[in-house]
Amino acid sequence: MDRQWSLEESTVVDAPPELVYRLVSDLRNMGRWSPECRYVWVPRPPARTGTRFVGFNRRGPFLWPTLGRISGLRPNSEFVFDISAFGLPIARWGYRFEPEGGGTRITEFWQDLRTDGVRARAADLLGTVFAGTNPARRIALNRAGMRTTLDRIARTATAGS
Repeated sequence: MDRQWSLEESTVVDAPPELVYRLVSDLRNMGRWSPECRYVWVPRPPARTGTRFVGFNRRGPFLWPTLGRISGLRPNSEFVFDISAFGLPIARWGYRFEPEGGGTRITEFWQDLRTDGVRARAADLLGTVFAGTNPARRIALNRAGMRTTLDRIARTATAGS
């Protein structure tokens, strides 16, 4: 099977885009929603383009840190960050927020950044060793994780609106 390099999942939330964006752009919330991310440390909130942060992740017996950098924000519209580990690019994650009916369509997207020869193979190996996930399994785990994350964001946003 060919490797899949990107993925998107979306849901409609019964809350305005401003509220949903505000919740998601505070990366410290991610540990409440993501099935892998347990905690995000942001040295100087609030989020701005270029802001760096550290993610602490766990899946089963596997624990691993990641470094992130916010690479794009358009308030109430899009929030994007890049993840690396041990100096190697891993993935771009992001969220788009679009008004739909009286609520918001939130789309979570992921792009694999492990595309550069030897460095990509090293990043793949690190993912297998530290996260227990080889590239062939990563897409299925990401899809399930994205659905869980979006459901949890939706519940939080609905309760807060």
